[in-house]
Amino acid sequence: MRLLRVLPVGSAFALLLLLSACKGQAPLSSVTPDQLSPAASETPAAPDPVPGPDGKVLLSDAEWKKRLTSEQFYILREAGTERAFSGAYWKTDGKRGIYHCAGCGVALFDAATKFDSGTGWPSFSRPIAPDRVVDRVDTSHGMRRTENICARCEGHLGHAFDDGPPPDGIRYCINSPALRFIPETPAAKPANGS
Repeated sequence: MRLLRVLPVGSAFALLLLLSACKGQAPLSSVTPDQLSPAASETPAAPDPVPGPDGKVLLSDAEWKKRLTSEQFYILREAGTERAFSGAYWKTDGKRGIYHCAGCGVALFDAATKFDSGTGWPSFSRPIAPDRVVDRVDTSHGMRRTENICARCEGHLGHAFDDGPPPDGIRYCINSPALRFIPETPAAKPANGS
């Protein structure tokens, strides 16, 4: 709180909003260099797990630890949050493709729904399909928020807020390490040139 006393009122308020946008910030001293690497959140540790008969991917913590990087495990399995402006996907770059769950590989968000929220986390206006992201009440850290989890593996993705763009006004504030982006590949041209 000492930092807030030396900041102008507007800056202190903006800092508080930024810090409360998503939960569970890891102290800077506990973040290791491999956790800051964008490549760590882009590459799965193993092939996507096969869902069971019920369509769910349920693994033990030991199995998840073998499959995920330490930062992915912290976010997806322990409901952690990456530091703002530190993840691989926080910038809106105009690339076309699909953001998949880094835990189980299910498609979650279309890049066309990504927008710059100014928060430092990837923000989307809606999931790729309503049944891909499950909302649940999160009362941690003295707040009541809407947590977003992957419907297939129940991995923590981030939180939803009501300050998004029209028509729904929802902002899905998602952690980069919870995602794996697969770019759209250009359609192949016919061999005869037509």
